[in-house]
Amino acid sequence: MTDVLIDTNVLVYAHDRGEFVKQQQAVRVLEALQLTGLGCLSTQVLAEFFRVVTKGTRPLLTVEQARQQLGYIARTWPVFDVTPWVVLEAARGVQDHHLSYYDSQIWATARLNQVPVIFSEDFTSGITLEGVRIINPFAADFVVEAWV
Repeated sequence: MTDVLIDTNVLVYAHDRGEFVKQQQAVRVLEALQLTGLGCLSTQVLAEFFRVVTKGTRPLLTVEQARQQLGYIARTWPVFDVTPWVVLEAARGVQDHHLSYYDSQIWATARLNQVPVIFSEDFTSGITLEGVRIINPFAADFVVEAWV
């Protein structure tokens, strides 16, 4: 068993009724990580979650619902801060690994906090960058029980 940093897309899909298959998978993944105590987040993920679920003319959640979810999420999961060191490491990740800045910040948070796995659909699944493995929990061959 290994700690897993949960990317924003997993939290968002758990609330997206328009993506039924991904919603069900996200809920399974989050429940398994919560039950085993293996999941963790970053402050970046909390901020991105709020922005994504409340944006547009048909938001997934109202501002009040999103605020309540943020409170629940923050109490449920360990949350790593985005520090100046994370920002500097993320900039290095952009330079050395050619990641987008915000993906690199997720990677930097995991790396600097010694979290060996990130669950995200935003990276190339299966790659390992300096000891941090990226896994797409929405891939057809992903089995959550193999990770918890």
